[in-house]
Amino acid sequence: MYEKILVTLDGTSSDRAIIEHVKQLAKLAHSRLALLHVADGWAARTYGPDAVSPEIAEDTAYLEKVRAEFQAMGIPTEAELAYGEPVKEIIKWIQHKGCDLVAMSTHGHRFLADIFLGATASRVQHSVNVPVLLLRAK
Repeated sequence: MYEKILVTLDGTSSDRAIIEHVKQLAKLAHSRLALLHVADGWAARTYGPDAVSPEIAEDTAYLEKVRAEFQAMGIPTEAELAYGEPVKEIIKWIQHKGCDLVAMSTHGHRFLADIFLGATASRVQHSVNVPVLLLRAK
């Protein structure tokens, strides 16, 4: 059913909710995973894949750590770092690489916070043609 699941990570503690949920789902569905984090700091937005910064190094290490966690459970997992505006990059990834499900944690902001903070999950959900699993972080 879900051969390939895209798991978007923002590098915060809210990622744990979706990571733990997807571990179980991937095992049940015999899925392979693609982890995606979008680096969106100044260097990432300015230089893209040529960016060199502490942020990029930390993001790369974080993705590798999470990838290894899934791999240790026998779940085939790849990890990719994208650069720029998160919503645009996530949508672009889905359009170019495809998946059967997108899994994302949400921060659970409410109306005013969503207006000011962007509501990445909501914007992605309304822009793609694949199912999106949104799990509110605790």
